[in-house]
Amino acid sequence: MDFKYGTYLVILTLTIKATADCGCNKLKRTPNGPEAPQEHVIFPEKHEANAHGEDSPTNLLKLVEHSKKFIDMSLIPGGKYVIGTNEPFFTDDKEGPEREVELKEFYLDRYEVSNLQFRDFVQQTGYVSEAEKFGDSFVFQEFLTPEVRKHYNDFRVAAAPWWYKIQGANWKQPEGDPEKGLENRLDHPVVHVSWNDAVSYCRWKEKRLPTEAEWEVACRGGRKQKLFPWGNKMMPKDEHYMNIWQGLFPEGNLAEDGCEGTCPVDRFRQNAFDLYNIVGNVWEWTDDRWDEQEESEAPNRVKKGGSYLCHESYCYRYRCAARSQNTEDSSAGNLGFRCAADID
Repeated sequence: MDFKYGTYLVILTLTIKATADCGCNKLKRTPNGPEAPQEHVIFPEKHEANAHGEDSPTNLLKLVEHSKKFIDMSLIPGGKYVIGTNEPFFTDDKEGPEREVELKEFYLDRYEVSNLQFRDFVQQTGYVSEAEKFGDSFVFQEFLTPEVRKHYNDFRVAAAPWWYKIQGANWKQPEGDPEKGLENRLDHPVVHVSWNDAVSYCRWKEKRLPTEAEWEVACRGGRKQKLFPWGNKMMPKDEHYMNIWQGLFPEGNLAEDGCEGTCPVDRFRQNAFDLYNIVGNVWEWTDDRWDEQEESEAPNRVKKGGSYLCHESYCYRYRCAARSQNTEDSSAGNLGFRCAADID
């Protein structure tokens, strides 16, 4: 009897492990929702070519600006790389098979875009994020008071009831509470940003979002067929290398890594490319569509890296090969990005 019961527990555990989901990919705007907000970024005009030669003050200024563009970015070498996996954990996510890609060298931000950086963008351009225009965004239950949870009980995600659609939640007030701003987390990653918001920021910086292949190659840090940016062991020397969930999800966050929610963008250095929080902390948008055949005004885009809400028993997506998706107008309290840039 004990043997049968133990066998049942093993089977149940494996079943949960293979099918459970934190629900991050369910946080999408409905197809019949409000019209997608229009871009309000004011982009600086391109400088006209200077007619006074390469050493003119204007061209020297361009060289300085060009150098500044790559500050806090890592150069990812070009070449042939293997991405994907032949041992997928979530088969529906199309994690495999392994395949070879050839990339040109490119730059990638060492850190996720922070609240401070996004605030500078907004102050200089007058940009209004999509969450602000829609008037709401998705917030994880841990950051809501019992009173707020009760008030928004009918505005939870059916497939992931720990996510609440909260009025007023956006990048500058992540919990929807105007009295809880960003003063103590300007160095944390910006969240509640849609794919469209991320693209607008990147364009303002004269950068772009990385492709999925570029992101994964950078994540692997030059290593082959490893689960994480640093290798296969999740906690080398019993030390935390990333910001993910500890404890029983979605209740009982133990925060053994020292992080209740997001952590500073420079908290965890994770590989030889000098990248920080490339896995864990917040999901990161990539440029790629989830399905190139999808015909929609707001198609699904690939996101990578997992977040502070991921755990092996529920959302084992903080592996380099793991992937997920959201519509490009979606936003949530665990979704951010970093920028890439071409050499030229």
